[in-house]
Amino acid sequence: MHSMNRPFTIAMVASALMAGTAQPILAQEEADDATEKVAIDKRYVNEINALATRPAVLKANQIFMDLEPQTKQDLIRLTEIPSPPFKEMERAKAYAALMREAGADSVWLDEVSNVLAKRKGKSGKKTVVVEAHLDTVFPAGTDVKVRQKGDTLYAPGVGDDTRGLTAVLTVLRGLEKANIETDADVLFVGAVGEEGLGDLRGVKHLFRPNGPKIDSYIAVDGHGISSITHRGLGSHRYRITFRGPGGHSYGAFGIVNPHGALGKAIAYFTADADQFTKQGIKTTYSVGVIGGGTSVNAIPYESWMEVDMRSESPERLAGVDKLLQAAVQRALKEENAMKRSGPDLTVEVKMVGDRPSGRIEPTVPLVQRAMAVSSYLQAEPALHVGSTNANIPIAKGVPSVTIGSGGTGGGAHSLKEWWLNDKGHLGLQRIMLVLLAEAGMAK
Repeated sequence: MHSMNRPFTIAMVASALMAGTAQPILAQEEADDATEKVAIDKRYVNEINALATRPAVLKANQIFMDLEPQTKQDLIRLTEIPSPPFKEMERAKAYAALMREAGADSVWLDEVSNVLAKRKGKSGKKTVVVEAHLDTVFPAGTDVKVRQKGDTLYAPGVGDDTRGLTAVLTVLRGLEKANIETDADVLFVGAVGEEGLGDLRGVKHLFRPNGPKIDSYIAVDGHGISSITHRGLGSHRYRITFRGPGGHSYGAFGIVNPHGALGKAIAYFTADADQFTKQGIKTTYSVGVIGGGTSVNAIPYESWMEVDMRSESPERLAGVDKLLQAAVQRALKEENAMKRSGPDLTVEVKMVGDRPSGRIEPTVPLVQRAMAVSSYLQAEPALHVGSTNANIPIAKGVPSVTIGSGGTGGGAHSLKEWWLNDKGHLGLQRIMLVLLAEAGMAK
């Protein structure tokens, strides 16, 4: 991340506008070759400035600070409920109970165990989603007990994304206690299946045919108050398995060997993908896991690998995927051509992950509002590409961003993950301001 030469706040810009000398506020957008500067339209600067100074909003800001002890307890409680991939039900039930207690008009779990808490708006003509994800990357049996050293909380999943869950919950509490009514309906969501092989299944279900109408989407993931993800990093993930009869390394010599095919497939794919990814929009590939075989003196009956490919360009992602498919078929053909006896080798190519790519332009009101809010809070807005739950609505053209929950943290996806409440209330203010700007405050 590159620092801007001069940070701006909304107060500075408002003053400059009145003086007729305003320079546009700029946000950084990480591009492939350089960092672009994206201007924030003064309409959204003025909108956020007016919204942030309304008495009810100022009251909610104070409520967020008053609620910090409760928010901390909610974070500890939820973190200590294990929520491994595909086993989020216990945490979902606890989160739903907290949403009911916070004052949502209706709370339910859908068919895949997403938690949905609806807060009705005055007109209800549109629906805005504020979401964090329920799952963590850690398998069942992981010690998720929260330990505190000084002001820092340590536990697997404490930041990613349990802090996001508690931030969304506390924003709901703040709106209720400050008696703030929105014009649009708001759905507060705890989503399943964001991590790994969960493959965004919770949000894919939200956007299923005949699912709820969603007009804007605000995902809460990560920490801080600067980052704004408005570009979806797509990915294809495969588990590829070569299978043969298997046999004794001497007695069955001459039959097909799945390891030989797997080795060829990896070599052909990585050589071609290396050339393909040296130009154009950043596109990546990785053979992450391989396995198979039973003994040093046995020809294996199967050999498998798991492959990850990523790009924010659907075309480039499809291109590197095509190279993988070709490499696998070439390896299969060549290994079968080498056999001296027995049946042919077979291959199974199973897609285990499909995250779509996409982009919401920085000129879209939701992105502009998110930038303006960061700047109002005296943070430098930075636009990013990322792989989050927002990939699904982004790919469908629904205005969407992913923003942090405030505070600071580190060690995500590790047993030493930590989160520190360093002005964490600013993250709550940020979520609320972006939400109210998008949903509208009822008169």
